[in-house]
Amino acid sequence: MDCVINILKPPGMTSHDVVYYVRKHTGIKKVGHTGTLDPQAAGVLPVCIGKATKVAEDITGKDKVYRAVLKLGVTTDTQDAEGTIIAQKEVKISKEILYNTIASFKGNISQIPPMHSAIKINGRKLYDLARKGIAVDRPARQVNIHKIEVLDIDLPRKEVLLTVTCSKGTYIRTLCHDIGEKLGCGAHMQFLLRMASGQFDIEKAIDLEEFAKLCEEKRIQSQVLSIDAFFSKYPKIIVTQAGEQKVTNGNVVSENFLHTNDITLVKDAIYRVYNEQGKFLCLSRIVDNHTHTKHLKLEKSFY
Repeated sequence: MDCVINILKPPGMTSHDVVYYVRKHTGIKKVGHTGTLDPQAAGVLPVCIGKATKVAEDITGKDKVYRAVLKLGVTTDTQDAEGTIIAQKEVKISKEILYNTIASFKGNISQIPPMHSAIKINGRKLYDLARKGIAVDRPARQVNIHKIEVLDIDLPRKEVLLTVTCSKGTYIRTLCHDIGEKLGCGAHMQFLLRMASGQFDIEKAIDLEEFAKLCEEKRIQSQVLSIDAFFSKYPKIIVTQAGEQKVTNGNVVSENFLHTNDITLVKDAIYRVYNEQGKFLCLSRIVDNHTHTKHLKLEKSFY
């Protein structure tokens, strides 16, 4: 089974716990997630199975959408509700100031990753160092907040409900922390829900209980996305049986081994390559050789 499934990660589980769960219920060892969600966070976690692990990086690099609760007046060492409180301040801020300050974080911003994160510095994960009480300098990284929307402000509870659409690598708890710093009262992320990751959204995500049931009833295929679905923007081309052998051997394939009756080959264009039985094999690019004959050159294999 080579596919991607949209899992709804529950709070209290790590992303690796979800991977282990999927391995256990599918019996497939080659499984990987597409972007770590903190244990206390919940939401969309696309999981790649089998050869689909080759597209994990493509999914990880897509934009994300989050729903978060910003807690004003309290700063923690982890920048979220799981950490130890290190500062508390009175909150005397108008809604107008809140709206304007939060809006100022839209666009390209610089973030310093939190110590309690999986980023590696000199080969060591930051959260391992943080657990030992060791703090190290972290280089700032540029991220993009495409959209940040205030859904609700509850000043008596000192809470702000946000929706954030952002680029890969954005830390929402760091965003909450930095908003608190700019406001002067401090803040942390109290709650986080990933609403979407690339083309995967929470409305179509399945929880682990449903996933296990579908696996048991052998109906899981109804909920998965095939590998080639990620490359639907590229035109489809079919190779002959002899062409398939050349493709799977990693050889350049001339147009004589392609079914091109209803397609015009374009130089430098990328194509989805299938065998005659409809199996997706790879992505290939059209190139010319010294005789100006068009050939398929392998870009990325999935066989």
